[in-house]
Amino acid sequence: MSEINTARQFWIQAPRHGEIVTASLPPRQPNEVQVRTLFSGISRGTESLVFGGQVPPSQYQSMRAPFQEGDFPGPVKYGYNSVGEVQTDRHTPANLAGQTVFCLYPHQDRYWIDPDALTPVPSDVPASRAVLAANMETAVNVVWDAQPAVGDYIVVVGAGVVGLLISWLCRQLPGAKVVAVDVNPTRKKVAAELGIQLITAVPADTEADLVIHASGQPEGLRDALVVAGHEATIVDVSWYGNQSVSLPLGEAFHSRRLTLKSSQVGRLNPKQTPRWNQARRMALAMELLRDEHLDALITGESLFEELPEVMARLSQDPGTTLCHRICY
Repeated sequence: MSEINTARQFWIQAPRHGEIVTASLPPRQPNEVQVRTLFSGISRGTESLVFGGQVPPSQYQSMRAPFQEGDFPGPVKYGYNSVGEVQTDRHTPANLAGQTVFCLYPHQDRYWIDPDALTPVPSDVPASRAVLAANMETAVNVVWDAQPAVGDYIVVVGAGVVGLLISWLCRQLPGAKVVAVDVNPTRKKVAAELGIQLITAVPADTEADLVIHASGQPEGLRDALVVAGHEATIVDVSWYGNQSVSLPLGEAFHSRRLTLKSSQVGRLNPKQTPRWNQARRMALAMELLRDEHLDALITGESLFEELPEVMARLSQDPGTTLCHRICY
C-alpha cells in the first residue's frame, strides 16, 4: 500500500470556532505506523471547555492532551478518543498490520504514531464502542482513588458518561448500594440499561459512605456535601475550567468530619504506581468494554465533515447527549 501523506484535521482556530483543514503529515519516523481513523468520540465536558476557550492560563500545561498541537485557547488541535486501523506496508510489524487500535489522538482522519502509543482493541469489542475507552480509563482511575468497600452506600452525583461508568463499576462491588443522581430525567433510561438506579434529586438521607461528584457543576458538588454521612469521603471528578466554585463549608462539613479530595486521570493512584502504568490501565479499560450494554452511552453520531457544527452545538446546548461518535 502506498503511503498517504496528508490528513484532514479538526482545529479550534479561536474560541467557539472550529475548522477542518487538510495538512501534510510530518515525515515518518523509525518504527512508526500509519493509522487510518474509523471513529473518534467527543469527550463533551472537557472538549466543550476547550472549544469555548475556558482553560485557565495556569492549567495550559497540565491540560495538554498527549498528541495536542498548538496552544490554548487556539489555534489548537485537541481530542483523545481515536479508534482506527493500522495500515499495512512493508515496514509495518506483522502483529500490527490491519489491527484495530485505540489512541489518545485528536480528531484526524489518519496519522503516524509510535506503536507504544496504541492499545489493541479486542476482537470482541466493536470499534464503534471502543471510543468509550478514555472515559472508561477515567472511571477506573476514579474508583481507584475513591476506594469503595464491600457493602458501601455510594452516591454518584452527575450521570454523564463518566458518572454512569463510575456507577456501573461500583455496582459490581458485592453488597454495595449505588445511586446515581442527575437533574436530567432522560438519563433514567440509559441508567436502567446499565442496571443503575437513577434519581433526579439527592436523597433525603445523609448517610452515604462515599460520594463521587461528576456533574461538572458547582451545584452538584454542594449536593455531594449534603448527602455525605459522618466521616465520609467526597471525591470530586469534575473539572470546572476557569469557573469559580463556592461551597457551604460553614454548615455540616466540619461537624461530620468530611473529607473532600480530587481525582484526575493524568496521575495514577499512588497505591497502583508500583505495579501499574498508564498503558496497563488503558488495556484494562479496553477489556471492560466487552459489555454490550455500554452501547447505551453512545447517544449520537455524525460524520467527520460535520464536526465543526457539532462541537459548536454541543458546547452551547448538549441536550440529552452523552457520548457523541464521529464517523470517518
